[in-house]
Amino acid sequence: MSKKKKSVREAALDVIEAVEKNQSYSNLLLNSVIEKNELPQKDIGLLTELTYGTIQRKLTLDYFLAPFIKGKLDDWVRHLLRLSLYQIVYLDRIPDRAVLHEAVEIAKKRGHKGISGLVNGVLRSIQRKGVPSLEEIKDPIERVSIETSHPFWLVKRWTDQFGLEKTREMCEMNLVAPKQTARVNVTKLSRNELIHNLSGEGIEVKPSPVAGEAVQTVRGNLVKTEAYRNGELTIQDESSMLVAHALDVKKDMKVLDACAAPGGKTTHIAELLGGTGEVQALDLHKHKVKLIDENASRLGLANVFTDTLDSRKAGEKFKEGSFDRILVDAPCSGLGVLRRKPDIKYAKKEADLLSLQKIQLDILSAVAPLLKDGGVLVYSTCTVDKNENEGTIRSFLSDHPEFEAYPLKNLPEAVQAFTEGNELQIFPQDFGGDGFYISSFIKTGS
Repeated sequence: MSKKKKSVREAALDVIEAVEKNQSYSNLLLNSVIEKNELPQKDIGLLTELTYGTIQRKLTLDYFLAPFIKGKLDDWVRHLLRLSLYQIVYLDRIPDRAVLHEAVEIAKKRGHKGISGLVNGVLRSIQRKGVPSLEEIKDPIERVSIETSHPFWLVKRWTDQFGLEKTREMCEMNLVAPKQTARVNVTKLSRNELIHNLSGEGIEVKPSPVAGEAVQTVRGNLVKTEAYRNGELTIQDESSMLVAHALDVKKDMKVLDACAAPGGKTTHIAELLGGTGEVQALDLHKHKVKLIDENASRLGLANVFTDTLDSRKAGEKFKEGSFDRILVDAPCSGLGVLRRKPDIKYAKKEADLLSLQKIQLDILSAVAPLLKDGGVLVYSTCTVDKNENEGTIRSFLSDHPEFEAYPLKNLPEAVQAFTEGNELQIFPQDFGGDGFYISSFIKTGS
């Protein structure tokens, strides 16, 4: 007898529970659950919305639930209440009675009669009385924290760095689902040709106003297309695409990508080299290096060479002065990609940001001797934190007088307004891309 497949809400509850219990990434778990439960296409969208929405709004949902809960709850019961309340408050198209019915059925299945009664009682009380008003929160930082579901320490830190208004805008934008964007493989075809090819597959995309080789998805999933399988495109955020341009590569150059997996920037550099030169791509983990190889192969790029190596030991593999360009897309807190990985904001602690800076500086110091005199080093992160960005760079320059700030060149006109000298800080609200930082340096050799 075949095992009964789980409902969408049960599957969402499984993902939410596993994310919190195992500190796993929601995007990876979600893909696994979709495959395991063989969900039809129509249910995948709802599962994604329920999972991400409940995780994104966890602190707000807990604030709404607090007056209705007495005593301690099992974790799964709290997750079920959050999941149900998310639908009642934020999803108009799902009737409340359907939400309550499914919540009670899940509670019966996973717990005992008392638990299902409790779940039913809490949700019906919220129906009658409504959720507490956020206007009751008087402290402005706490208000942003609860309203946008970002930890208090993070809102306070960002407010100190960027001011309350900019922080509020960023936190609000972090609740908006990101659009799917892709990079055209310019070694194979033009952007217009890709748009035409995708149209033939029933996929609607439009040219990106940010990057000349980018498209934005209007309808359809690019990963499921022939164009993707044929290596005509790479799924990549528009902010991330700016990094390869910042390197200002010329034909036949030798480039080191020190922290390369999964290979989005590596392959972009290789494409900009037009099949000439070489890109040496390093990553610490073998399975991640395999992803770079697979991407390069799919895209038909023969100028990418990989190695499983801690970039802090790059000097053991390469001679000093080996490279014309070096990219350090450093390990970071990931606070610029909270729309894609909402669980990060709850897992990170303020102390984590300080320990990351040491790793960032160690990598920069290890690869610095490998750059030729006159060569350009680009440092980038997918975070907006000033300590990991400007702080790391100030410290690096202080310890390495042979490097000087080098104006960012070759960036698209659309981002010039966000550029100051050798630095570019993109916020999610700037054009809907990920939060990203890029800075550029030249090795003077003096």
